[in-house]
Amino acid sequence: QVRLVESGGGLVQAGGSLRLSCTASGRTFIRYAMAWFRQAPGKEREFVAAFLWPGNNRRYADSVKDRFTISGDSAKNTVYLQMNSLKPEDTAVYYCAEKRAPAVDWGSWGQGTQVTVSS
Repeated sequence: QVRLVESGGGLVQAGGSLRLSCTASGRTFIRYAMAWFRQAPGKEREFVAAFLWPGNNRRYADSVKDRFTISGDSAKNTVYLQMNSLKPEDTAVYYCAEKRAPAVDWGSWGQGTQVTVSS
């Protein structure tokens, strides 16, 4: 099992920036990808961005492309989500997730960190 711990959330004005971090511990020797999802009040959880360890590839939701950047530090088992030009609609609880292979579900989840963007 993998334990994920997120940090970096907070309150920011529209147009501002935040950086989220997610550090994995436990079974980190088998890994494929880590990702960020978010859930706003009254809405379903949605995909934000993913970092694929093989080849350091990245995937983004259209809503955050060109504003958010995901990166990874293999030595620290950590992924980061740099969020720029934040909008009020980015307000949500952001969750980190991990999967160990392409064909499996996101099997491990963090506890979430709140991001609030004021207008």
